Amino acid sequence: MHSIVQNVANRRGVRQFTKFAIVGLSGTILNFVLFTILQRLVPNHDQALPYAIIYSIAFMAGGVWNYFLNRRWTFRSEANALREGVQFLSVSALALLVGLGAAPLTKPFFRNHYGHRTWLVGTVAGIFVNFFVNKYWTFRHTR
Repeated sequence: MHSIVQNVANRRGVRQFTKFAIVGLSGTILNFVLFTILQRLVPNHDQALPYAIIYSIAFMAGGVWNYFLNRRWTFRSEANALREGVQFLSVSALALLVGLGAAPLTKPFFRNHYGHRTWLVGTVAGIFVNFFVNKYWTFRHTR
């Protein structure tokens, strides 16, 4: 049993996903804190348009943070930073659209309220899009 666990843990993809998850957690914390601050500052934040704006700002701030950490630590990339940055943030924008699409679908389950619960569902919905598209497109050339 120990050798099976060790064999799985030694796989590059598993290590990369674990690092990606750690980086993603730090970006999610940044996203959540910024989202919460913006909720306190923006009137009518529980309505669709203000929610989409503050969700987008917080999500993309986390995306920029994640890009720099993933580039250096997760994928150890030395390729063109501008090209990779554009690709990574394009993937983040795709994940953002997934999250924004998930929010109105889940809103009825949360007393028709946009807030932290719809934020969580949207953020989780984008995680797998983020990892797999970045791994196989943005950082496909890394070791």
